[in-house]
Parts: sequence; C-alpha cells; structure tokens
Amino acid sequence: MDNEELAAEVAKESVPAGMPQLDFSSFPNQIFWLLVALVVTYLVLSRLALPRISAILAERQGSIAGDIAAAEEYKLKAKEAEAAYEKALAEARSQAQKIVGEARAEIKKDLDAAIATADEKIAARAAESEARIGEIRAGALASVRSVAQDAAAEIVAALGGKADADTVAAAVAARVKG
Repeated sequence: MDNEELAAEVAKESVPAGMPQLDFSSFPNQIFWLLVALVVTYLVLSRLALPRISAILAERQGSIAGDIAAAEEYKLKAKEAEAAYEKALAEARSQAQKIVGEARAEIKKDLDAAIATADEKIAARAAESEARIGEIRAGALASVRSVAQDAAAEIVAALGGKADADTVAAAVAARVKG
C-alpha cells in the first residue's frame, strides 16, 4: 500500500459514520450534561429571575390598581366640578336675567317719564299754537270785516248810493254770521 491508500484508510477509521449526537456510545455522557444544564437553568430561574419578574409584576399590578383608583377619584372630582360649574352657570344666567329685567324696567320707567314730558311739551305747544291760530283768526276776521266794509262802501258809492258806516257795518256783520 502506498502512502495515499494508507492515509485514506486511517481517515476512514478515525471518522465515525453519521452524526456524533446519534452515536449510542456517547448517550450516557450527553444525558448527564443535559441534566446538569437543566438543573442549573432551573436553579438560576427559580432563585434569581422568577422572583424578580414576580416582584416587578406585583409592583406593576399595584401601580395599575393605584392608577385606576386615582382615575376613579379624579373622575368623581371632575363630575363634582362639572356639577358646580353647571350650578354656577345657571346662577349666573338667572342673575343676568334679573339684571336685564331690572335694566328693562328702569329703561321703561325713564322712557315713560320722557314720553310724559314730551306729551306735556307737545300739549303746551299745541295750546300755544291754538291760541296763536285763534288770534290769527280773530285778526283775519277783523281784517275780513274791515275789508268787507270798505268794499261794500265802495260798491255802494260806485252804484251811486250813499251809505253810512254804521249801516254798512251792520250789513257786513249780518252777512258774516250767516
């Protein structure tokens, strides 16, 4: 055999056939280390990790419960504040209505007083105007009588008659009365 064949045969004998994990001769060793790894993992988890995780979960649960209780308390306070706000708003509206009513009454009172004053002034001016109109009528009537007497005297004179002033005045007065 030459060197190459010898090397191939040595290589063949030193490499076991198949996967080493499935070699039955090493099963007891693999099982032992599997158990050691599981026991170490169990001890690490049960002694260190799980107590910390459960403490964190309990703390979070307590925090959540506290937050929920605080939220309920704030919700009640918000409802109370809303009720107080609605009450204050209703009171403010009623107060505003009262103030508006009082202002309207005061304005109406002032307006009535101003209307009464204006009515008095209008009545006084109307009386003055009627007095002036009466004076103007009297003056106009006197002027009409005077003009009528003068015209009647001129007409009588134009017709060739002679009339005295008393007769002409009596005739004009009778005609003016109706």
